[in-house]
Amino acid sequence: MARFSLLFVLFAASIAVAAPLGQRAGTASSLGSIQCNVNRLQIVSSLAATTSAVGKIDTTDPDTATAVSAAQAGLSSASDGIKAIASSLVSGGAPPADARTQVGTGLTAAQTALTGITDPTVAAAVSDAQTKLATTIKDGEAVVANCN
Repeated sequence: MARFSLLFVLFAASIAVAAPLGQRAGTASSLGSIQCNVNRLQIVSSLAATTSAVGKIDTTDPDTATAVSAAQAGLSSASDGIKAIASSLVSGGAPPADARTQVGTGLTAAQTALTGITDPTVAAAVSDAQTKLATTIKDGEAVVANCN
């Protein structure tokens, strides 16, 4: 969770500092519009919430434990993709296409893993994680739509 908090703070700070500098210099900023940046912050926040929800799933059942590990790996990969995008933006570059792909692939892997959990004793926790993941995916789609 600390990784997401740090990323969120760094990303927000870069927006607050870099956007005015880009405007003063009269150059186009790779940071995007306000809506784009809102969407970026939303995916960081929703990914953190999803990661937390997945971590709350009871892994006593070995099949559930395997699926939870796979979901966590997918979320970690998505987080790494977001970090690569944020790093590129902070340094003034365009978001790398492969990092966007990494985010989508990671979220899809997490979704597939969560869908495979069939233990009825964890159904409520899995449903919560799936709901949060659906929000994260929606936030990611908004980034793609609004941050061109």
